Amino acid sequence: MGACSFTTSAYGKSMSDAYNNAVSDAVSEYGSDTYNGTISTTRGCRDVTSDFKRSGKDIRKFIEDNIEKCHKWGDAWGVCIEEPITNKSKIKSKVEHIVSKGTKKWVLKYVAEDTYNDKLIGSFKTKTEAVKKAREYTEKTQYRTSIYMRKELESGTSQVARIEYKRATNEKKGKYIFFGFAAE
Repeated sequence: MGACSFTTSAYGKSMSDAYNNAVSDAVSEYGSDTYNGTISTTRGCRDVTSDFKRSGKDIRKFIEDNIEKCHKWGDAWGVCIEEPITNKSKIKSKVEHIVSKGTKKWVLKYVAEDTYNDKLIGSFKTKTEAVKKAREYTEKTQYRTSIYMRKELESGTSQVARIEYKRATNEKKGKYIFFGFAAE
């Protein structure tokens, strides 16, 4: 198997975030084959932004002069082209309180879960019902199940608040260029 050079760009809050985004994009477009000829075949990234700035070269010339220093199965080399602008606000989230009218009635439920796949099998009024369904599930799938006692609202939602990230007006992701050799 050989190697081919690659150059790709990605956006992120940091170089590692952008690298992960570039790898994720490559995997979704070309698959996770270890010889797909993309950045996803590299083992990580090396920040060479300071070398790029010191060189005084444009990005194409910098890549051309340094690509041979990269290694197949090694790190991709990364250069920050546009610095990210982070949120400097003291409060970076907003809270939406959810108020529901009336009194709440909590009931005890027996919850059966597939502990191997972290999957809900069902919620039951009695332990006997939960055990019966969990046994059926285990015998069918051969996965271990567990039963937990939980209090649930008889009706309505138990959600009392929702918190969302609050972007700053000037906040933006940085732009990064990655290059190197990929296995193909």
